[in-house]
Amino acid sequence: MNPIINYLTIDVEDYFQVSAFEKLIHPSAWDGYVSRVERNTGKILALLEEYEVKGTFFIVGWTAERYPNMVREIVDRGHEIGCHSYLHQKIYDLNPEEFREDTKKAKNILEDITGRAVTGYRAPTYSITKKSLWALDILEELGFRWDSSIFPIFHDNYGIPDAPRFEYKLPENNLKEYPISTALLLGRKIPVAGGGYFRIFPYWFTKMALRSINKLEQKPFVFYLHPWEIDPDQPRIPHAGWKSRFRHYNNLEKTEDRLTLLLQHFQFGPIPGY
Repeated sequence: MNPIINYLTIDVEDYFQVSAFEKLIHPSAWDGYVSRVERNTGKILALLEEYEVKGTFFIVGWTAERYPNMVREIVDRGHEIGCHSYLHQKIYDLNPEEFREDTKKAKNILEDITGRAVTGYRAPTYSITKKSLWALDILEELGFRWDSSIFPIFHDNYGIPDAPRFEYKLPENNLKEYPISTALLLGRKIPVAGGGYFRIFPYWFTKMALRSINKLEQKPFVFYLHPWEIDPDQPRIPHAGWKSRFRHYNNLEKTEDRLTLLLQHFQFGPIPGY
């Protein structure tokens, strides 16, 4: 039996752009912070090259605008490009026209840099929820063909708990959805496929849960990571609350080693779209 090819996704944003710090750092202040996104993305690219793995990189338009050579390097190394908004703001905090303009701007920047159509989208903080499903109509209007924003869990910032767990055609749109993966444990959906969950759970548990998706359910999983998650030396943001500090800084020193193990234990490729 051929191994299942899972979907490796990297959300390319800098440490000061994350939603955990949005109340402390307005986008108008971003240029005042020392960027580490090129360095960290370069380390991920080198690691993926070592293991001959290709993935999908969802890039914030603001970042792509300032570091076009980084975007070109991602493409030159054979990876796919997706859109991750322009200013990394949660969709349900925007109105439809603000979302349309933000997304259109980011898509145009990425397409101008790469010379390719960008047809995949991922919302900041997975913020396509039941109160922002209107965003899917706008994505279709702007020429996107697939999305990877819906997380089928309960969470204080995101999630559609009753959404399907594996790729499906969105019922009201001509878009395919690649939801962020969950594993079943005692009948409950557990988020195990990247980000903070990859840092919180011990690696043996993550490996077991992801393997159950491949072996027991015979499905690929969608795994995600951010370049800042392999950077334990990043500057600390003062005055952040305890929850934001925990979510952002917990186990940063372990992520790169865990990612290396993951690349050894599973097969990966980019999201295929359609």
